Amino acid sequence: MPFKAPEQAKCPKCGKSVYAAEERLAAGHKWHKMCLKCGLCDKMLDSTTVAEHEGLVYCKVCHAKKFGPKGYGFGGGAGALSTETGAQHGNLECEMGNRPTGAHIGPSAVVEGGCPRCGARVYEAEKATAAGIDFHKTCFSCKSCSKKLDSTTVCDKEREIYCKACYAKAFGPHGKV
Repeated sequence: MPFKAPEQAKCPKCGKSVYAAEERLAAGHKWHKMCLKCGLCDKMLDSTTVAEHEGLVYCKVCHAKKFGPKGYGFGGGAGALSTETGAQHGNLECEMGNRPTGAHIGPSAVVEGGCPRCGARVYEAEKATAAGIDFHKTCFSCKSCSKKLDSTTVCDKEREIYCKACYAKAFGPHGKV
């Protein structure tokens, strides 16, 4: 009986044989190093960054955006409060907006009144206050020049906020001409 070499595992992505020198293990399969990429963003993956769903592999970020919980308060970092719908990650069946649905928000999380700039509700996590008025952090900018403000650069006048330069031009002392 002639000797037969063991059959090599096939890469799930390209279907070609995977040899030991080039193999990567993920989702119960052997992959070529260059084939082990996120199914949405094409980021190179390894055993610590791969997430599998129904036989396909994703980076952990894309997997969370496509298959993770949806709604206000879910997600990681700034992406959780973004205006992305998730469509660029292949998520077409549901919306991932930054607008709270109210389902997970208690009454203590809402700051009374709306933002003077956009009129929307201001929640504690996105609040910036000047002159006793609550703004969204993204709306906390000079009324005249739209420069972003913080507690050290804000000046207020008649329930509006300005940067120091615009405040001085509009309300500072004026000499005789």
